Amino acid sequence: MVLEDAKFQDQDFDSNVNRSWGTEINIEGTSYATSLFWQPLQNKDDPYAEVEEASAGVLEGADLFCIKPGKAPQFGICVSHEGYKSGTPAAAVSLATALSDRSSFVGVFKVKNGWWYTCVRNDIILSDGDMLFLNEEDAKNQFLSMLAVPDWGRKIAPPEWEIEETEYPELGKLLQRGAKGKLQKIKALRGTKLIAVIAVSGIIGFWLLSSIISSLFFSPPKRPIIAPVQPKIVKPVEEPPEIKPWERLNNPTDIMLQCRDGINALIRIMPPGWKIGGLSCGPSGVTTFWTREVGRISWIDKALNVSGINFSGKSVSDDGNTMMVSVPLNKVDIISSPPQYMDVDLKNVLNNMFQAIGQEISLTSFSYTSPRNNIYRSVKFSFDSMQNPSVWNDLLTKFSGLEINNIKYDVTSKKWHYEGAIYVL
Repeated sequence: MVLEDAKFQDQDFDSNVNRSWGTEINIEGTSYATSLFWQPLQNKDDPYAEVEEASAGVLEGADLFCIKPGKAPQFGICVSHEGYKSGTPAAAVSLATALSDRSSFVGVFKVKNGWWYTCVRNDIILSDGDMLFLNEEDAKNQFLSMLAVPDWGRKIAPPEWEIEETEYPELGKLLQRGAKGKLQKIKALRGTKLIAVIAVSGIIGFWLLSSIISSLFFSPPKRPIIAPVQPKIVKPVEEPPEIKPWERLNNPTDIMLQCRDGINALIRIMPPGWKIGGLSCGPSGVTTFWTREVGRISWIDKALNVSGINFSGKSVSDDGNTMMVSVPLNKVDIISSPPQYMDVDLKNVLNNMFQAIGQEISLTSFSYTSPRNNIYRSVKFSFDSMQNPSVWNDLLTKFSGLEINNIKYDVTSKKWHYEGAIYVL
């Protein structure tokens, strides 16, 4: 029985993906913003036009940004309703400037509320190179996937991971040493708008001052009116209900189909003398790299420029033998879908389904505790297949609470690797 012919009579369920990342870390009493979306900055003297364009297109709804100075200036954008606050310093800016003696580094720091992954290539923070993972396995997988790219100046990982040729400097000292790029509002008044506001404020201030002088020196004194002081009523602050992870999830169909299209588009780029490596895709986009066998950088640069693909990042290794690229996904819908299976029941259904089509799958129970001490449970899965994401989309989206974390493709074996999770009751 082939995968395309597999049919099931179970009820169709809504499909969705959990937000598996955080927005803030606290190091030695200072809060830092994480998980920003980074882009190159062309005009550092007037960044607002580029920032506003990115907030309307690349990351729709973004209303906060910060600037990373240096040899390769960048701007990072984020959305305040995700938990970001104006005035918070960006962790990636502080770390990138503190480690500016090495143009390329990749690392994971274990913090109180997760594992902060950061990746800088040729002084550029990759678009997905600033991510606070709430799950250790996700952070480790992301870190290991980047080790396939050669020529890292520094490789940073927790000692308990026991990964060779890695170090683990103290994060607090690094952040204190680096620059402090703080989040600010994108729609802040600037230029002529600010001058106009200052002028109007000056006129109003002059009028108020004239009124005060007139009332002090030219008006008859008034007898004070004594009124009883009303008791101040302090209303208790009502804490909004916690948003459950399955109430704001990325649409898994958008993720799977866009990953399929993005990976296929990159595979079709065949610069002479350069060989493509592994491809990886998740909610933040698609990444891959080429290694030089013969030829020059200009050959692959031309192939990328004429491909018609909108790259969010391109970087070349220090020795000029590796080209690494990242491609963002288009807008992904946010949906809500509560779990409908218990842990054991879901495992039985999945095992039975995969056995019916002769496909192996690995299942693992997982749980985490939210800041309000609510426990959320899921079943993580991973499997390899010769079938592309559009085939698996029809089967996996029958389950409510579906999360697609990562899709990889091996060009040599032509195999797809899928990783994800499904929430349970």
